[in-house]
Amino acid sequence: MALEFTDANFQTNVLDSDKLTVVDFWAEWCGPCRAIGPVIEELSKEYSGKVNVGKVNVDHNPNISVNYGITSIPAILFIKGGKVVDKQIGAVPKSMLEKKIQAHI
Repeated sequence: MALEFTDANFQTNVLDSDKLTVVDFWAEWCGPCRAIGPVIEELSKEYSGKVNVGKVNVDHNPNISVNYGITSIPAILFIKGGKVVDKQIGAVPKSMLEKKIQAHI
């Protein structure tokens, strides 16, 4: 299951992690976010142990969203070594996210 990243645990679970972390910025009222949600869950299962995959609810965790300049959702950031190495704005097919993951593993 995808992890839940919050303002409180983002530093430890994402920035300090030695693994690639896929972070899905979403909100319950966002239709495209709900559409891509099952894809994020699938990726979290398929890459379990190799890649951290999680979600940030932008309504509940405004600090992370502001820090990363998130103005459109869904926004998916690929973070490794504490730095954003790639990003994807908008709902896209699973294959596009897998390509980005493979490029940075």
